[in-house]
Amino acid sequence: MKKTNAARILDGLGIEYRLQEYQVNLDDLSAEAVALKVGLPAQQVFKTLVVRGDKSGVIMACIPGASELDLKALAAASGNKKAEMVPLKEVLGITGYIRGGVSPLGAKKAFPVYVDDTIENWPVVAISAGIRGCQIILAPDALLRAIGGIVCAIAR
Repeated sequence: MKKTNAARILDGLGIEYRLQEYQVNLDDLSAEAVALKVGLPAQQVFKTLVVRGDKSGVIMACIPGASELDLKALAAASGNKKAEMVPLKEVLGITGYIRGGVSPLGAKKAFPVYVDDTIENWPVVAISAGIRGCQIILAPDALLRAIGGIVCAIAR
């Protein structure tokens, strides 16, 4: 299995993780579909969304796969008056990642990452390894340490 930038970052930090490959279905890139393929509940598979705050600029939000991002809660947590999703056509240029493969680790630039507080409910969680078809499974505290994650209630 080829290591991704996200996996190499974890290696450099001495963080334990497991890479889990799965078959990609381009018709369904949802976190729920990924969860089924990696054998975890959708609440344990955290999707990474790219958001722009009116004051902060680009930030990332990691929320459970079966949840929706509460933009008002994210805006408040990040010191913005409002926040909006970055248009999909801009995500690759900003992060270096394509839809279905956005990771909170190893983007072109280190953006602040806000993580839904439900991450603390699980012994392990999955995040994108930075490519479609591969997830990183690791302990929540290890992920938070690696990304400098800011834990807050941002999902509904």
